[in-house]
Parts: sequence; structure tokens; C-alpha cells
Amino acid sequence: MQSSKGTIVVALGGNAILQEKESGTYDEQYMHVDHTAHQLFKIWEAGYTLVVTHGNGPQAGNLLIQQEEATAQVPAQTLHCVGGMTQGQIGYMFQQCLQNIFIAHGKTTPIATIVTQVVVKEDDPDFKNPSKPVGPFYTMDAAKKLEKEKGYIVKQVKPNGDKNWRRVVPSPEPVEIVEADAIKTLIKAGVVTVCSGGGGIPVTKTRDGIKGIDAVIDKDKAGNILAQTINADYLMILTDVEHARINFQKPNQAILHKLTVSEAEKLYDDGHFLKGSMGPKVLSCIRFVKAGGKRAIITSLNKAVEGLNGSTGTIICPDSVSIISFTLK
Repeated sequence: MQSSKGTIVVALGGNAILQEKESGTYDEQYMHVDHTAHQLFKIWEAGYTLVVTHGNGPQAGNLLIQQEEATAQVPAQTLHCVGGMTQGQIGYMFQQCLQNIFIAHGKTTPIATIVTQVVVKEDDPDFKNPSKPVGPFYTMDAAKKLEKEKGYIVKQVKPNGDKNWRRVVPSPEPVEIVEADAIKTLIKAGVVTVCSGGGGIPVTKTRDGIKGIDAVIDKDKAGNILAQTINADYLMILTDVEHARINFQKPNQAILHKLTVSEAEKLYDDGHFLKGSMGPKVLSCIRFVKAGGKRAIITSLNKAVEGLNGSTGTIICPDSVSIISFTLK
């Protein structure tokens, strides 16, 4: 097994894999995954222990539509089952792309995807006030029509734009990872591991054991739990924008480059980050660094290497650190 400069959890947004203006074909998503996989390989090649997780909001939303539209022919599956299905879908693409790249570079490193369950609490307040956007973007009129006809819960998730409404589902806080020991075993054995996909399949603990519950866990919050569980050094959140911003889409909008965790926490508390998009990313980075992580980075899907270099992205570091002290050759 190669020597490691540290363990990095790379969390990729489902919106970065299936982007807003795309139709969502397999080929479109595979293209984004393959491009990112090349950057992930560079991170691994530089000596980092690599763990990959990903979102599934658009994919789960689209699959739910397919489930609902086909109910006259086959029964629809539960939301937590859809989480498992999309976990397999996206994990398969990452696993295959990474395998092809590693083989092309003469590497025999094993790569595996593990179906991951994440424990949540049944009394989490988000079950009463759902907040997690899934599926496509809609105009307000289209969203309200779906609310009336299909019983969707819909919310405005962007301050501006023509299509700025989406369906929302419960998104409870992740508590623990059921397969934590299995994931640690794979990492220790040198396996590049894809896990906790879509934030993990939400489950609760009951007297009779573990059972699924209908929700979608935020992948960034679950990524933080994953990173803390495996004692990762770095958490990188890849999305469809290169930086986090304050005063988003306002005349005084500003790009955030490098912040201490206290600075980031103040901006978060002041309400600069939308709950349905950048908010969970910044909050997860804050939690990770406050728990002892060395760095947390937010940047775009095609800037992973540059983000780890410290040359782009929004970088959150401990209060005691003021400069980026690591570089990829």
C-alpha cells in the first residue's frame, strides 16, 4: 500500500453529476463522473488515501418520477429504497471510471463501492418541515401544480431565475454509519472506497433491528460524519461552482477564498448561505474542521486538484492556521 500524505474524503454533489441544463442521460452523467475520476486519480497518485462519497438529489428525484409514472404497471418503491438504487447507480459509474483510469496507468489498486446505511432519528424535525430538494427544477406555476395534483411538498430553492422551485423531502441529521467498520477495513487494506452515497440510505434503530425510513440525507452532512468516523485529514466538497459566495446574486456579492473556521461560522450564522444549496456544505466544513480536520475545501467538479493545491476554491482551516501548507506536485 502506498505511503499516505493523509486521508481525504471527496464529496461530490448530485447536481454536479447531473447538471441543471442537462436532460440527465446516462452518457451525460458518465461524462462528468469520468472527468472527475481523472482528478481523483491525480489526488491518489500524489500520495493521499482516497475515499469518495456523492449526492443523489437529482437522480433520486428523477427515479421517483419514473416510479410514480409506472405505478399502473409495477409498484413504486419506497424513498429509502430509491436511495439504495441511486447509490448503486452512481457508485457503479465511479467504480468503473476509476477502475479504467487506474488500469490505464498500470495500477492494480482495488476499488469498491459499499452500499451504506446511515442512522437517523425518527423524531428529527425535518420530517415535519422537509428541506431537501430532489429532482428537477420547476417554475413556480409548475411546482404548485405538482403540489396540488401529486401531493408534492415544493419550495423555492433559489432567490432568482425562471426555474427556482423544486420538490423537497425530509432530510434528517445523520447520526452514525452502520457500515463504519467495513469501510475502515477496506481503507486500511488500501481499497479506494466509494461509500455513503447520497448521504447513505436513511435507517432507524428499533427493538427489532434496523429499518429504512423515507428521507434523503444531505450528502455533505453525511460526508462530515464519514470523514470524522474514519479520522480523515481533509474534506473536499465538489459542486457546480468554484467558490462559496456571500451576498449571493446581489450587487455586493463576494467570492470567498480562504477562511478560518470562526470566520466561516460567523458568515453561516449571519445567513449568507442558502439552506438548500451552499448552507449544508459550509456547515459540514465547519463541523469537520472544529472536530479536528486539517482543511475543508469547497470547489467545482473540474477543479479538484487545484482546490487541494490551495489555488482555488473556498478553503476553511483551523483558527490557528492562516496559510495553505500542502501542495500537489
